[in-house]
Amino acid sequence: MKKIFRLFIWMLLMPIILVAQIVTAQVSIIPQPQSLKINNGFFTIDKQTCITFNDQDPQLKQLATYFANYVKSISEVNLPLNQKRAKAIQLILTGKKEANPEAYELIVLPSAIKIIANTKAGIFYAFQSLIQTLPAIRTNETLSIPCLEIMDFPQFKWRGFMLDVSRHFYSVDAIKEILDLLALYKMNVFHWHLTDNEGWRLEIKKYPRLTSVGAFRTEFPGNIFYKKDTSASTGTPYRYGGYYTQEQAKEIVAYAASKNIEVIPEIEMPGHSGAALAAYPQFSCSRTAQAVLGASLWSGKINPADMNVNYCAGNDSSFYFLQDVLKEVMAIFPSAYIHIGGDEVDKSYWKKCPRCQQRMHIEGLKNEEEMQGYFLRRMQKFLLEQDKKLMGWDEILEDELLPSATVMSWRGEQGGIRAVKQNYQAIMSPGNPLYLNRYQTENKEEPLAAKASINTLEKVYQYNPLPKELTEVQKKLIIGGQAALWTEFISSVSHLEYMLLPRLPAIAEALWTPVEKKNFDGFAERLNGWHFNAWQQKGFRFHSAYFTSQSHEGNRN
Repeated sequence: MKKIFRLFIWMLLMPIILVAQIVTAQVSIIPQPQSLKINNGFFTIDKQTCITFNDQDPQLKQLATYFANYVKSISEVNLPLNQKRAKAIQLILTGKKEANPEAYELIVLPSAIKIIANTKAGIFYAFQSLIQTLPAIRTNETLSIPCLEIMDFPQFKWRGFMLDVSRHFYSVDAIKEILDLLALYKMNVFHWHLTDNEGWRLEIKKYPRLTSVGAFRTEFPGNIFYKKDTSASTGTPYRYGGYYTQEQAKEIVAYAASKNIEVIPEIEMPGHSGAALAAYPQFSCSRTAQAVLGASLWSGKINPADMNVNYCAGNDSSFYFLQDVLKEVMAIFPSAYIHIGGDEVDKSYWKKCPRCQQRMHIEGLKNEEEMQGYFLRRMQKFLLEQDKKLMGWDEILEDELLPSATVMSWRGEQGGIRAVKQNYQAIMSPGNPLYLNRYQTENKEEPLAAKASINTLEKVYQYNPLPKELTEVQKKLIIGGQAALWTEFISSVSHLEYMLLPRLPAIAEALWTPVEKKNFDGFAERLNGWHFNAWQQKGFRFHSAYFTSQSHEGNRN
């Protein structure tokens, strides 16, 4: 009799358990919200649903239209704006700008969804959380959102991703796809590495040779950019490259802004400037002609000693040239910061250059390290005159800069630690574990990547940008963290996606969610709850080590 009674109770509870499991599977939000409570019931988006907001606020209308367009893309539902319907998605701005500007409250009831935020950024992020409970593509299933309550805000204000487009060029559409992923995971900075030795990627109208010459290089089939065989390249050489017009760059900036992402341009100086000096060799120390560097350099076909990759610091024309370039850059990018690189400067050029040595004598500079400081301070003063702030890699600390400089620490965390101890703001972007161009596992079948460290998904996820040795005051100068993807070996969009996914969501959660709330097993479970399947449905290529579905074999490499 007792067994029959227990069976009867089990049969009664089974539907409740199944519903609870289904709801849990549907709520797989990344980054993990600060507070999430799941309640009974669902809100169904259908023809009886509208979006309501203060129609005097154009920003709210833009956001409402964004979400209505998303719903339309995955269903036959047209969400009207500010019309009477039985159910409403309500957008409410508090106007409390002194509070966390990216915070939001999301309340899902059976008859309404309420989104309350301090600024439009919070409303946008609430929409990203909602999107992660809906189908990723149109499947014609009912659009049901579990009833829940979320209180959420980010741990760090700088949640960045850097993409190098100098080594390999990607289309505007590919850049927008990356911006969509950044937005989905509540990242808010796109650091766009536009220039380097291997290519200049932005139209500068005063200096057209920067793109007509600097944007293209000679490549060879089978070079090390594409294959694990690092022997000398063979085959017929071909022209490779591309660049973004100023109109295309403005289009990307506007697209990013609509998703609460600020685009930070990087224009390398004084080193990593081989492409610019191929176009305008008069700004180098030797003033000799050269080609844009490519795989031919790394395959041994060109002697690196014959190349110019530094601007001549003893030539005033170098500074005037860079100021002209930056004026056009600043007209495209409204960002508060301009990133000037400042890393890996080969000072041997300056040691051999009579003009540079004369500059050092006139300015009272003791060595070439102080020459770099002179170069960067001069550019920083120009930027400040234009109401812009200088940002650079941690080598910019080799000499003193003005207080407004921000340091991006890539050679481990020591640069960031040193920066905040000198009262500079810092962003943590250590190559180990935040460089996503490095291998994800030790599997020998992985596509070609950098070997400096194995940056596994768990290692990326567990990263904390706040070193323990800093005081609480110093920690406040660490404004966030940033993942980076250098593209020497990444020539296709599918390979780019593979290196990003799922490590991009991992760094997103590391920068949004407090350490005490993070749990890697829970993160992996949420990846399987919505994200892996969404990427698969959209045709994204991703690393599938933690994908539990049986239909993922085509995504492993």
